[in-house]
Amino acid sequence: MDLQQQTKIEAIAPGSPVKRGCASDWVAVAGRWVLGLVFIYMGVSKALEPDEFLKLVRQYELVSNFYLLNILAAALPWFEIFCGLLLLTGVAVRGAALVSLGMLVPFSLLVLKRALEVASAKGLPFCVVKFDCGCGNGEVLICSKLVENLALILLSAWLLLGNGRRLALRFSLFERGQAGNY
Repeated sequence: MDLQQQTKIEAIAPGSPVKRGCASDWVAVAGRWVLGLVFIYMGVSKALEPDEFLKLVRQYELVSNFYLLNILAAALPWFEIFCGLLLLTGVAVRGAALVSLGMLVPFSLLVLKRALEVASAKGLPFCVVKFDCGCGNGEVLICSKLVENLALILLSAWLLLGNGRRLALRFSLFERGQAGNY
């Protein structure tokens, strides 16, 4: 089979290996690394000050059981670091993207709910509301935090859809089809 026929087959075959040099592949790698670094940074900042993070988690009133609250506050930073490392190395990218979506969406909804409560209680315009949301950056303007989270959610969804294979050690944990197509 000559090179032209092989190129046509690769372009048509679903799940075929990623072509070399495609700009969108490099954008996906950069996106994967940015998402991974954000999760590592946020996780490390929470893990270094567990008492402060526990206080911040308590403000959301997620659970009333003190033991569950402690477990959540203790485990979440390390889970974020682990997901960030998976994204950086390119191991189980789709799974890590799914987990990051599973963390970002509920967190963003909780921040939105709390910001609406604060804005209502203090009679402030929504985008003026500023508080420590527990994300590791201290006090933030909530509008900018929600925009940042939306960008991270969209990036996670994009990676979940199959982008970011370049420079990945293992994109998916389960092989599909022929050997080498994962």
